[in-house]
Amino acid sequence: MENNLCSCGKEKKTCREEGLKRSLQNRLKRIEGQVRGIEKMIENEAYCNDVLIQSAAVSAALRAFNRELLKNHMHTCVLRDIKAGEEGVIDELAETLYKLMK
Repeated sequence: MENNLCSCGKEKKTCREEGLKRSLQNRLKRIEGQVRGIEKMIENEAYCNDVLIQSAAVSAALRAFNRELLKNHMHTCVLRDIKAGEEGVIDELAETLYKLMK
C-alpha cells in the first residue's frame, strides 16, 4: 500500500489495498442509499422527527467513514512522509483534523 504522486508530480494520490477500497466504497454506497431514503421521506411528507433521525444516522455513517479513512491515512501516508523527513505532513494532518472537528 503506497501513497504516490501522479505522473505529473503535482497531485498526491493514494494507492489503497483492494479490500480497503471495497470497504470504503461499500460504506459510501450505503450512505448514498440512506440519503436517497431521506429524499424519498421528504417526497412522501414523512414526519420531521423521523427525517431528523435518519439524517443523524447519515451523519454518524459519514463520521465512521472519516474515522476509517483517517486511521488508514495516518498508518500509511503520514507515517511514510514522517519517515522520509517530510514534516509538513504534520501541519497538513492538523488542518485536516481541525476541519473534521468543526
